[in-house]
Amino acid sequence: MKRINLIAAIMVVCITAGCSQNRWQVRDSSSTDHYHPPESLADSAIGSPVDLEVSDTTPTSAVPVDEQTPYISLVSATYDPADENAVSTAESPVVHYVPAGMSLADFESLSYSNNPSIRDLAETTQKAAGFRDQVGLKANPIVGYQATQLADRNTDQHVAFVEQEFVTGGKLELNRRVLNEAVRAQLQELEAQKLRVATDIRVKFYEALAAQRRIQLISDFQSVTTKGIEVAKSRIEAGEGTRIDTLQATVQKNEVDLALQQSQIQFDAAWRGLVALTGTSHMEPTTLVGELPQQMEAKDWTYLSSTVVNSSPEYSAAQTRVAQARAALQRHGVQATPNITVQFGAGVDNSTNNGMMNFQIGAPIPVFNKNQGNICAAQAEFCRASIEVQRIQKSIEARLAEVSRDYDSALAAVTKYGQEILPNAAESLKLAEQAYQAGETSFVQVLVARRTYFDSNLQFVQAQSQLAQASSKVDGYVLTGGLDAVPDNSGDDSLRGLTFSQQ
Repeated sequence: MKRINLIAAIMVVCITAGCSQNRWQVRDSSSTDHYHPPESLADSAIGSPVDLEVSDTTPTSAVPVDEQTPYISLVSATYDPADENAVSTAESPVVHYVPAGMSLADFESLSYSNNPSIRDLAETTQKAAGFRDQVGLKANPIVGYQATQLADRNTDQHVAFVEQEFVTGGKLELNRRVLNEAVRAQLQELEAQKLRVATDIRVKFYEALAAQRRIQLISDFQSVTTKGIEVAKSRIEAGEGTRIDTLQATVQKNEVDLALQQSQIQFDAAWRGLVALTGTSHMEPTTLVGELPQQMEAKDWTYLSSTVVNSSPEYSAAQTRVAQARAALQRHGVQATPNITVQFGAGVDNSTNNGMMNFQIGAPIPVFNKNQGNICAAQAEFCRASIEVQRIQKSIEARLAEVSRDYDSALAAVTKYGQEILPNAAESLKLAEQAYQAGETSFVQVLVARRTYFDSNLQFVQAQSQLAQASSKVDGYVLTGGLDAVPDNSGDDSLRGLTFSQQ
């Protein structure tokens, strides 16, 4: 009877423990993250641009206070809950209604919700958060039953036991700290990717907007060139002109037609690039709503260089990797501290018809394996991460130097064309037409003045486009590559296995 009661008690304990493991739910913490980068560096605070939710409940054991990392609760993800059970990696094209006119904000809104690189990094960040939670979990207790001397009648012993491994040295908390830094770094990478997408969207938008503006200018000039051919022919009929005038007017008309065709090709290509960056498809070209810059202020590139570096999420992510490497070094330093395994059992001895209790405690002895290899590797990783911060800093400075060249060059061109070249070209055309009507100059001179005015306008639009694109890169911390492969530095849960293997 005692044996039956003992076995029944063991079964109840096992069933209860097993049921408790099934009380998990997949929490859909996805939320469409409508992140909007700052309009300019003046609108952003110096420091980390990532907004993190931090808990103050992290234990402080095993790690100095000045080196503690706040425990982060990840709350941002950008996947559709309807895709939760999907097994295919291919997605059907997303079709969007195209309004009569689309602004830069419209394209940015679409890209934040649909760009695959942003969604990819959001899922990678969730993956890192899952690993962080996993490596801090305690070992499950072992509940078992043991029977001895079953073949020896009336001397058999039956014992129910519970065994638990206790982790020492704060290994589980240190595990969480290492992976928590990985989550922080992934959040920074996510912000950097949003800036990359935003910068690419802005650059491509202004490229398309400039092409649209050129199409408008050329279309307006087409009527002038058509009228020029008619005037040249009428002059021949009146005996005042020559065939040279007609040929020159025809050549000018053909060149304008070609420029219109090329501008339309450029607009179509830029539109397709915009659609690709938004992550959508089947969007027919429509009118773009926006203005090209007429003038901008000169920038202090020395001051801006330090501001961009310190505010860049790319640089912040590299610094967080150093913190992660430091936490990993601390973690491997306590690996050799042995865990303690405790076992307690109670049962009955039929030979004496009395109860019995067993107690057992044990720990591995770190004689041969003191985790020296992992400690050496962690030290090297810390050095490598520190050097990577320097590399990224110099990379940002080098990219900013190239952008500063483009910005200053375009700013000089916009200023010169707007204040001097275009007014002079317009006045020259006006005087040439007046002189022609007064019979003081030839028709060819009028064609030359028209072509100069036409080319100056197109060059002005090109300079405006380059200035807007360079300014967009500065505002985006010189981060580009909105569709490049994204890094997966989410880590894994191997620290937990290392914790309990003690080897």
